[in-house]
Amino acid sequence: MPERTRVAIIGAGPAGLLLSHLLDRRGIESVVLDSRTRDEIETTIRAGILEQGTVEILHETEASDRVLTVGQRHDGIELRFDGEGHRIDFADSVGRAVWLYPQHEVLKDLVAARLAAGQDLRFGVRADRVEDAESSRPRVVARDADGNTFQIEADVVVGADGSRGVVREAVCGTFGGYFREYPFAWFGILCDAPPSAEELIYSNSPNGFALISRRSPEVQRMYFQCDPETDTEAYTEDQLWEILRSRVPGTSLKEGRIFQRDVLRFRSFVAHEMRRGRVVLVGDAAHTVPPTGAKGMNLAVADVVLLTEALDALLLDNDETLFDAFPDTARQRIWKAQHFSWWMTNMLHLQPGASSFDRMRQIGELRSVVESDAGRAYLSEAYTGWPLRP
Repeated sequence: MPERTRVAIIGAGPAGLLLSHLLDRRGIESVVLDSRTRDEIETTIRAGILEQGTVEILHETEASDRVLTVGQRHDGIELRFDGEGHRIDFADSVGRAVWLYPQHEVLKDLVAARLAAGQDLRFGVRADRVEDAESSRPRVVARDADGNTFQIEADVVVGADGSRGVVREAVCGTFGGYFREYPFAWFGILCDAPPSAEELIYSNSPNGFALISRRSPEVQRMYFQCDPETDTEAYTEDQLWEILRSRVPGTSLKEGRIFQRDVLRFRSFVAHEMRRGRVVLVGDAAHTVPPTGAKGMNLAVADVVLLTEALDALLLDNDETLFDAFPDTARQRIWKAQHFSWWMTNMLHLQPGASSFDRMRQIGELRSVVESDAGRAYLSEAYTGWPLRP
């Protein structure tokens, strides 16, 4: 016989875990499944720039205290071009900020909070498919760590299992979504070194883009624009530092031992459908953005805030209004984030085959932003985050 729950959540990433946390605070039972182990979830290093609204949700709902005690508040970023740095002051422009707090740290907090609350959280469980999506009781068919098949019947199934998850297929089928692949990627490194700057540096140079960031007081995270097919072992450490120095002229980089390398491809996606019957998508299962605008995890949180209110009305008051409206409501913020991420990406990266006109127009665009109160305010508002509710 199938197990029963109110909400079956596939995926123990930020979206799935936060959703279970917010539902629990409203007295709504859920089960969370993930194919990864707890260690894999908590130790896979991911970037993390959190909008102010995301930080407020994590702190105010007691999902995380460390986001304020360990996370690093940033009141601005630097745009660097033509060998000069230009600070975008978020606090001055919009009175808001962002926090540097990596995603894997958010996951540690959420896993600990959910387990302490007695959440039914199952690691090493693979969801194979979702059945009867358009019925009042959709089912998840899954396998445990020993390969034993079981079923979970729920009032609602939520796909928070990423861009390759099985729930997207149940919702979108062959309809897919809106998709763009960019002609460049980021070559990322982690190194043992103190920060090269107090705030993030986004650098547009004649040699290509670079981002200078950090993970902790002892570890730096840096990226530079590269071909998507670049081999991570294509460069020596000396060559990597030479490339990075050439991308941020006028900045002295703190160098150290490079202990991790990866290549991050750039893709944008928005599913044509975010809901089918009682099955719904959130986070990367519904949309992905290039990392330039730091919107990925924040979009997932915004989805979850809206969906929590919709499920509260549906499951506790039998009111389907917000649940029916959820996809269209969520898409408003999703497409604003897609535009901002596309805009930041195209403003800062060298396009293959770009002419000298294209290059000078790009510099003109950057100057239009940094030399204008309105330009700085737009970037600040979008980067620190729009309201989580319309």
